[in-house]
Amino acid sequence: MALLGPVAGLLWAATVPEVTYVIVQGEVLLADPEGQGPIGADVRFAAICLVAGLLCGAAGYAAGGRGNDIALLLGLAAGGCAAAVLAWRTGHLVGLADFQEAVRTARDGSTVTGVADLRARGLLVGWALPAVGAYGLLELVVRRLPAGDRGDLGAGEADEVGGHEFDLEAAPAGRDVDGPER
Repeated sequence: MALLGPVAGLLWAATVPEVTYVIVQGEVLLADPEGQGPIGADVRFAAICLVAGLLCGAAGYAAGGRGNDIALLLGLAAGGCAAAVLAWRTGHLVGLADFQEAVRTARDGSTVTGVADLRARGLLVGWALPAVGAYGLLELVVRRLPAGDRGDLGAGEADEVGGHEFDLEAAPAGRDVDGPER
């Protein structure tokens, strides 16, 4: 899962809206902190991580089997967090050297277009949570066969004993089916 992070980071960097910064006394400040640029970068990162997490959760469910659910869930959680961090760092590095050079040479009061940056760091779990959630939802909705069961009819099924249907009759009140109570 973590290997998908840099690919998602490149996608994020390619789709992020422009964010404009102002140089004030050598410091880089957002020109419009509540504008569409900074918020749009976070929203696009969240959307990419959400879709990737859902797909990874479904793939983990399809590839996994019974008896290893805890390991799969832990793998989805850790891999999702690692993938999100790698996506953030990779997307942020795209064009960073050019941005830093523009900031170094800019005069006071001039504007510079920045690189993709994540301001809502809570979104770094935005890959892991949908992955675990999709896995859990599929576990509830899809009925998997128990480990070692290939779907053949025979003894061991929930409603069969010795290859025959197991039928329980309700005993009449106050006595056993075989005879009076002793």
